[in-house]
Order: sequence, then C-alpha cells, then structure tokens
Amino acid sequence: MKLIEFEPYIKPFLTHLEVERNLSAHTIRAYHNDLSKFVDFWKIAEKTEDLPLSRAFERYCVTLYHQQIEKSSIARKMSCLQSLIEFMKTQGTNPELHMTRPRLDKKLPVYLSVDEIFYLLDKIKPEELPTRKPYRDKAIFELLYATGVRCSELISISMKDIDLDEKVIRIYGKGRKERMALFGQKAKEMLLAYLTHERTAPIKPDERIFVNNRNEPLTPRSVQRIIEMFRLFLKIKKPISPHKLRHSFATHLLNQGADLRTVQELLGHKTLASTEKYTHVTVQELSEMCDALHPLNKFIKSSE
Repeated sequence: MKLIEFEPYIKPFLTHLEVERNLSAHTIRAYHNDLSKFVDFWKIAEKTEDLPLSRAFERYCVTLYHQQIEKSSIARKMSCLQSLIEFMKTQGTNPELHMTRPRLDKKLPVYLSVDEIFYLLDKIKPEELPTRKPYRDKAIFELLYATGVRCSELISISMKDIDLDEKVIRIYGKGRKERMALFGQKAKEMLLAYLTHERTAPIKPDERIFVNNRNEPLTPRSVQRIIEMFRLFLKIKKPISPHKLRHSFATHLLNQGADLRTVQELLGHKTLASTEKYTHVTVQELSEMCDALHPLNKFIKSSE
C-alpha cells in the first residue's frame, strides 16, 4: 500500500473511534497525533524513494529507536497503526504489514506510603495551601485517593453522578463504560466543606462539580498542578501526580488483603492483567518483611 492510498483512511478511522467505539477525546487526539507523525515521516522519506507501508513503518520505528523514544511509546504507535489496519480490513482493504512489538521493561508502579498520604490529608490544613480554592483542592486529593479514579474521570463528575448519602459516585470510564466508585466519610466531609465554602451558588444536576475560578470545568493539567502543589509539603522529594494516587489506592488495598478482582472492578480495568502489576509491589513488600523478620535471617546477621 502506498501513501496516497493509506492517507484517506485516517479521518474515517478517527470518526469510527469516536462514534462507534466511543473512545475519549484524549485517546482520539493521541491516535491522531501518532498517525500524523507517521504520515509526515512517510512523506519526507518518499521524496527520495518510493516506499510501501511496511517499509515506511519499519524505517519509522528505526528512527524512533535512534531518537531514544521509550519502548512503551513505540509499542503504543504500533498498536495505533494495527487498529487502523483492522479498520481497513472492515472496509475491504487488507494491507500487508508485519510488526514485532518491542519487549517492554516491567516497571513497578510508583506510589505514596500510607503515612505520606495521611500526612498530606490530615496534617496540612486548607489555610496552609497556596491556592485560592483550598477546600476544592483538598477534596480533589481526598477523592482521587479514596476512589482510585483517573484524572479524566474526576473532572467529568457532575452533581447528578454523586450520592452523598450512600457515598457513591457514578463514573464513566474508558469507552464510556460505567462503574460505581465508593468513598468514605472523610472524603464526604471534605466534599461538603468544598460545597459549603467555595461553591455556594446552586449547582445544576448536569454541572461539573469541580470548576476553576471562572466556574469552568477543570482540565487534566489543572488537576495535575493541584496535586503537584501537595508535593511541596512532603519531607522528602518524591514525584506525585493524580495517577500515582491511583497507584497508591490500588497498592494499599491489595496490601490490606483486598481481592484482586475487586480492585480490578474499582479501578475500571478491562482485564485482570492491568491490575496484576500491583501484586508485584505487594510481593516485594512481603519479601522485605520476610528478610527483616525471619529467624534464620536474624541468625545469619548475628553470626557475621
């Protein structure tokens, strides 16, 4: 397949992702960006040589490798193109393309300890925060950790989605898949404090609960800045983000004995494999505990 045959499929493919697969705007932008960069590379390469799809993408991947692009990013671009190829097949076109995905390095999720979380939640008072909406920012931190929701899910919460009496939030996850997120009494109290002190005007059922100073819905970047603000209060330098609070939520539940499938449901993971990465953290902590407490290890240390 040549570039002139390939390019017309991109726009219908992105429409298919939005309308039929109901993917988020963020995901569609990522797909569009990946495909645009590949097409731009292909156009430049074709100025010197007539390249079919398979060879163009091979050279593109080699270029990404030499640019020291992370393996996970290259794998994502491959997945994007593979999805487009599958879409082409439904349209009666079957382009030849063979891809070997890079073997990804397994990384343990970065998370905050229970002590660090509770220090930021309990010791830092709203008036200490360098922000114009301290109750909102504390409520955001509380809910992210209490529910394990994604940043994009948090900013989409409307008043009609929250049941304060039952302490439940209706969440619309990836692909608009619906699930229920649970939160505790502390998160409820902080949410009520935000509604009492900073959102005093009546809120319509369809209105987003978390807004900026202009009463506009928060963006993901706004939430990231809010969470980064809390890092200033940690006694040690440690990266902190909305997704790391999600990691912390899952890790702490599993460390306390929660069932893996329960955590999968709470996180909104499509497959159990996505949740299993948190078990490595749990096993690591158990291993460290065993090294510290096992009598044989104590004997070895004392005899050295």
